[in-house]
Amino acid sequence: MSEKERSPEQDGRDFANAAWSIPSYLISGMIIWGGSGWLLSRWSGVHAFFPIGIIIGVVLAIYLVYLKYGR
Repeated sequence: MSEKERSPEQDGRDFANAAWSIPSYLISGMIIWGGSGWLLSRWSGVHAFFPIGIIIGVVLAIYLVYLKYGR
């Protein structure tokens, strides 16, 4: 569908998709990388890996959101 043929309903759905996918990226980044950090913390005994994993997950998720919606 070209830009001229887009309906207002389609634009609303695009906004709704973005509104759901941005928090999903952030939450999944924290879960995946935070979980990896937690497993590494349990295995190594160094408790700093869990918060580092969460921070890395959030930073990478923000980067992915920028690549998908910010450009």
